[in-house]
Amino acid sequence: MSGMPESGPIRALVVDDSGFMRIALRKIIEADGDIRVVGEARNGREAIRLAQELKPDVVTMDIVMPEMDGIEATRRIVKEVAPAPRVVMVSASTQEGADATLKALRAGAADFISKSTSFADTDLGSLDAELRQRLRQWRAAPSRSPRSPVQDKPEAMPEAAPGTPADLVVIAASTGGPVALPVLLSAMGVIEPPVVIAQHMPEVFTRSLADHLASEIGLDVREGAMHARIAPRTVTIIPGGQDAVVAFGRTGSFELRPGVGPGLVHPSGDLLLQSAALTARAPVAVILTGMGSDGTGGAAAFRRRGRPVLVQTPESCVVGGMPSAAIAAGVATEILDLERIGRKLAMLSRGSAPSQE
Repeated sequence: MSGMPESGPIRALVVDDSGFMRIALRKIIEADGDIRVVGEARNGREAIRLAQELKPDVVTMDIVMPEMDGIEATRRIVKEVAPAPRVVMVSASTQEGADATLKALRAGAADFISKSTSFADTDLGSLDAELRQRLRQWRAAPSRSPRSPVQDKPEAMPEAAPGTPADLVVIAASTGGPVALPVLLSAMGVIEPPVVIAQHMPEVFTRSLADHLASEIGLDVREGAMHARIAPRTVTIIPGGQDAVVAFGRTGSFELRPGVGPGLVHPSGDLLLQSAALTARAPVAVILTGMGSDGTGGAAAFRRRGRPVLVQTPESCVVGGMPSAAIAAGVATEILDLERIGRKLAMLSRGSAPSQE
């Protein structure tokens, strides 16, 4: 565990330059009695000092603040406070807020919750519905998931048409995905089949994620659009807050179409994987870091077809719930770290024989 106590109330530090928001967040956080606000900070410098003094379990962090912003404060807290608390960004639901949130995640923030930008538009109802649940999840989640009790290399499932190059790669990711994806995609490089990603994120944030990935790794990464062609040698991220399926378009190429996933998280990894297994001739599925079990149901459709399902090693995840669920369900064909997943995707896109990594 990350040093959090096994029992007793969760101890939270609230960081926001708005006095109104600090009061509102305290009321929201303490509403059920199992989470206690042990301190409040008005800027990043105060946040670092109080985190060192109070040793909170979790920190809710604003981004834009005087003296020191939430990104730098997060970087310092994660590096300098032991045991390191989990930092949850409370971020504006704008393009600027999305850009800053991604930087905070790269700086070590564990998670984020979106809010509106202005005092009048702040969606306290949405925060009330999500914030306590997220903080409880981080109390329960270890800093790195323990190794799965199953073997690291389960018996390989038979592949349909061995040696056939992959024609579609689909990826399901949640918490930790914005940090994991650049590692995987950099190791993969440019491949011929299109790559489609269901990353759990709200609207607006996926556009920023696509821009960041394109800039950082040099691949053609774009936010998808419904009924638009999914071109080869591109990485498409399903728009945030929406579910989508992969289907054949009029030109015979893949395209995204609106769908309704089976769960409460969006975009739905299960729905994406299920549609890929039904549509593509030689698809490959990937399940990355995240809470919950999204992706496992869709991966079962790959198993029935004998197609590869590459799963991130749970111990390398920010949260290993999604990979662990796939492993426990017996749908993972290989369990690899991010770089090895990337290299395996490059190999499968060429139709190379499976490696013995």
